[in-house]
Amino acid sequence: MIKIAEYKDLSAEELRPRGASEPDVARVVAGIVADVRGRGDEALREYSLKFDGAAPEPPEVTRAEWDRAVDAVEPEILRIFERARGNIEAFHVSQKRLDFISRGADGTVVGQRVTPIERVAMYVPGGTAAYPSCALMAAVPAKLAGVSELIMATPPGTDGEIKNKYILAAARIGGVDRVFKIGGAQAVAALAFGTESVPKADKIVGAGNAYVAEAKRQVFGQVGIDMMAGPSDVLVIADARSDPSLAAADMLAQAEHDARARAVLVTDSRALAEEISRELARQLETLPRKDVARQSLEDNGLIIIADSVRQAVEISNEIAPEHLEILTDDAFDYLGLVKNAGSIFLGRHTPEALGDYLAGPSNTLPTLGMSRFASPLSVDDFTKRSSFTYFGASALAAVGRDVMAFAELEGFSAHARSVGRRVGERRE
Repeated sequence: MIKIAEYKDLSAEELRPRGASEPDVARVVAGIVADVRGRGDEALREYSLKFDGAAPEPPEVTRAEWDRAVDAVEPEILRIFERARGNIEAFHVSQKRLDFISRGADGTVVGQRVTPIERVAMYVPGGTAAYPSCALMAAVPAKLAGVSELIMATPPGTDGEIKNKYILAAARIGGVDRVFKIGGAQAVAALAFGTESVPKADKIVGAGNAYVAEAKRQVFGQVGIDMMAGPSDVLVIADARSDPSLAAADMLAQAEHDARARAVLVTDSRALAEEISRELARQLETLPRKDVARQSLEDNGLIIIADSVRQAVEISNEIAPEHLEILTDDAFDYLGLVKNAGSIFLGRHTPEALGDYLAGPSNTLPTLGMSRFASPLSVDDFTKRSSFTYFGASALAAVGRDVMAFAELEGFSAHARSVGRRVGERRE
């Protein structure tokens, strides 16, 4: 069911995370984006009817609708959401950047201002994959950053209502200001360009299906985006003393996401690898989403035999996983060796599922090997930085000739003249 291989026998292609192969997605999304940009609400309604079976008018959730949904949520679930919000806030508050200013002895001043993005839209899937956790994970750092208006978009059911009341409850607890019953590429287009009923956002964050991801790619530049999200993945490092049932359970926790998800395990024990393979088959039989998980393991799953745990970390750095679990007693000894991972889970009692919901760090993470250069969603994603500079007359005179020479070196005479006029060296 799942491939077991020695690391030395695997090619770079077999190790590399794979995205979905859907060549028609870009073409379909381009048409939707152009149509919504050109026709606004009219096009948005047509695509909502086509893909979601309903086009609520107006598309915005009213305060009364929102209140009814939250009132229908069990108190225990609300308590859990509040606890999660507290943990998310406690983690992300330390990420807040401060303004700084530096004054030179010659009176010069340079510095940086950090300001929040004014209007941010967060996309939260609401169909077969409905994730209230994503609403909390995006909303809390956005509000900590000081975002003035936080909008959530999530698709409606065929009756025109948001099917998952828990998404609305999480949005309320997280601090979302407005919610729109729109989904898919058409929602991303509406938020990027604005329509008669949907405000234009400055940035769009959040994961969705391949069409949502492609739409974000196509509107980038018109608006900011957080990242290009692909199928979710986990890499589990397990030593010979690891419990095979726990390792298998953690792999299945990722595989049940969808058939494109990827679960990889790296171990220094072939005996453990083979036992985990058997354990995966056993646990699959009682898993409600066993068909999805089985397809994921068959198509994308992999167990790799390494020479040591240290080499397992090196393999992980090569793969650059979204989630990395180190199931060893001395997990902190390896933390400093990890170069590429979205989120790291240390020790035998820290399953990745903990991070999805309650630990505090974001569950919006770089996929498809992008942890080589990208980071989890953070407060930084909801702010922008501006630098500022002040020079007095004498300070400018002291460096003016150097600036002019540098400008002339690059062929920009007007740059040089703009300085020269201030320091008494007019060259025109």
